[in-house]
Amino acid sequence: MIEKLDVRGVHMHIDAKLFTYATKKIGKLDTYVSRHARSSLHGEIILKEEVLKTKKNCICEVIMHLPHEVITIKESTINMYAAIDIVEQKLKNQLKKYKETHDNPHLRQRLINKFKRDPSDI
Repeated sequence: MIEKLDVRGVHMHIDAKLFTYATKKIGKLDTYVSRHARSSLHGEIILKEEVLKTKKNCICEVIMHLPHEVITIKESTINMYAAIDIVEQKLKNQLKKYKETHDNPHLRQRLINKFKRDPSDI
């Protein structure tokens, strides 16, 4: 779970059910970040509600502060729970890309070489 996770509501009141849903969905995404980056990981969830003439628009914005990068994802739908789900998927993909680019490539290559079987051993 992400320990430093702030949930804010703009022009709306966040009830306990929505708060726990957002923290549960976004908070478990720390598994997609390398272990050394988890200690400095900080996330902000901003939930906004805009009411236009006949249409209600719910906006979910997530800002993740990582050691070498800041990832911002924003989604707008008619339902707040759907916006949180879509942001979770987008953020999951971005965190996978972050982990691939900032991971130690030499360690990965050493592990591959260690477990690679030599054809002469068979």
